Amino acid sequence: MEINFLAIIAAAISALVVGFVWYNPKVFGNAWMQAADMSEEKIKGGNMTKIFGLALFFAFLLAFALQFLTIHQTGALGMIGGDPTKALPSYEAFMADYGNAFRTFKHGALHGTIAGVLIALPIIGTNALFERKSAKYIFINSGYWIVTLAIMGGIVCGWK
Repeated sequence: MEINFLAIIAAAISALVVGFVWYNPKVFGNAWMQAADMSEEKIKGGNMTKIFGLALFFAFLLAFALQFLTIHQTGALGMIGGDPTKALPSYEAFMADYGNAFRTFKHGALHGTIAGVLIALPIIGTNALFERKSAKYIFINSGYWIVTLAIMGGIVCGWK
């Protein structure tokens, strides 16, 4: 089992695509701007190359981490120390039988959704509470990450 960098890159790009839709003024963009106390002037004042570049980098890190949450075979690889050439013959037999088990978009999306609800929501919610942000702010941003992590998890897990 190898790291699939094409899947990771595609999943990272999907985070930006979902963001373009999610934060569009016709979807949640206007509500987010109000909840986040943002204005057109603040948005235009940012270095968009830096912002989108770092957003893509952070999405890449998330997609990389999602492999270990969505692809169960990485656990088997970890059990043998990460080097299949040093594994007992039973590892090869196990991978022959189960190497593609649960390697679907649907399964990855499930685990991505779980990560969004159990990891992203509590982090965003905690920060928002201390920043004195509203429930609307929490649900708009957490909703984005739950949907995004579902799609990213689906891509990473299903892409073989």
